[in-house]
Amino acid sequence: MGLPIVAIIGRPNVGKSTLVNRLTGAMDAIVHDEPGVTRDRTYRPAFWGDREFLVVDTGGLVFEDDTEFLPLIRQQVMTALAEASVAVLVVDGQTGPMAADVVIAEWLRQQPLPVLLAVNKCESPQQGLIQAAQFWELSLGEPYPVSGIHGNGTGELLDELVSYLPATTDVPEDKAINVAIVGRPNVGKSSLLNALTGEARSIVSPISGTTRDAIDMVIERGDRIYRLVDTAGIRKKKNVDYGPEFFGINRAFKAIDRADVVLLIIDAVDGVTEQDQKLAGRIAEEGRACVIVVNKWDAIEKDSYTIYDYTKQVKDRLNFIEWAEMIFISATTGQRVEKTLDLVNVAVEQHQRRVSTAVINEVLQEATGWHSPPATRQGRQGKIYYGTQVRSQPPTIALFVNNPQLFKDNYRRYIEHQFRQGLGFTGTPIRFLWRGKKAREVERGGPNRATRV
Repeated sequence: MGLPIVAIIGRPNVGKSTLVNRLTGAMDAIVHDEPGVTRDRTYRPAFWGDREFLVVDTGGLVFEDDTEFLPLIRQQVMTALAEASVAVLVVDGQTGPMAADVVIAEWLRQQPLPVLLAVNKCESPQQGLIQAAQFWELSLGEPYPVSGIHGNGTGELLDELVSYLPATTDVPEDKAINVAIVGRPNVGKSSLLNALTGEARSIVSPISGTTRDAIDMVIERGDRIYRLVDTAGIRKKKNVDYGPEFFGINRAFKAIDRADVVLLIIDAVDGVTEQDQKLAGRIAEEGRACVIVVNKWDAIEKDSYTIYDYTKQVKDRLNFIEWAEMIFISATTGQRVEKTLDLVNVAVEQHQRRVSTAVINEVLQEATGWHSPPATRQGRQGKIYYGTQVRSQPPTIALFVNNPQLFKDNYRRYIEHQFRQGLGFTGTPIRFLWRGKKAREVERGGPNRATRV
């Protein structure tokens, strides 16, 4: 059984996301002085006393306007309300009751769940009581004066809120595989999330930049749990203004940093762009496992050679992550969507994999047997004494050599190729640490007596 849900609802720009950050104790929700920053519904864990619950932040609710994203935001709010055990209507204590507040309150009174009234922006405890008193007219019970910025009054609100929540016991340890869905704007990230979850979890629109926050969702397949994180489309830095999109892109980069596996979404029609290459570089730099997902494959005219030619083009242009598996899907039709998770499983297993020192040295012995380390014009030849894996996530292998400077990029790439050919490591980067003799002597406190492989 999942944690109970608390839905935070209100008209635009009343400080819902600020209050969510206060209630959850994390600065995860994007906060910006502009209406309509939050569009999708985002879930954050919280606790108070002996209760654990999820707080769902929603977009600004507007009933009388059907322009742009507003109908889709309404749908997201209604879905959040259907899942919730209790709702919190957030209003602005500085403006007083507005017509939109009255409409939302009337609608909430018709819903079959308890509703609490949080009067936000009451920064002064004394003045806050006067500000909150104006909202008795909404007929939703006692208005609680709170400050999402300073935290005033949130304890009283939470005391009342948890009285409507069931006690939670035996909450299982979170063993979910974190999967970040990243890519340029409008490549189908939200469509893929919706296809995997089987619901309209994220708003999908042909307008670039629809997703602003990092939208997460937990799904189960067999005995595996996945936390899918849909992120804002990442554009070139020069095209991004300071504001919601700027914060959303920062969230996307943080999602990459936290991920076990990154799904890099490529638009099959547009092909690999310069921005896709930069994202691939970021994934490799962070040492994340990766699956390349070519979306909108149904829109491509094909013959028997198309998939092979396209694969080569993508691999050539995304040489930073040539080790990543690739899959061709259509998020809108569902074609091969579920098989994406099979590749995620392989990538995460290889990312966490450990190989014994004996096996590593067998690979090194074979590699140096086929192709000896290079020698300088003065006759100094590189020597690899032995290797061992020092960590995983990503797999990191220390190679102990006489002088790292004797091993140029070509030979280092050859060694990595031999490791991949011999040991696999599909879907994950491998890092090599080339350690010289002097460094080893310092570590061991004396001369090195290791024998050569």
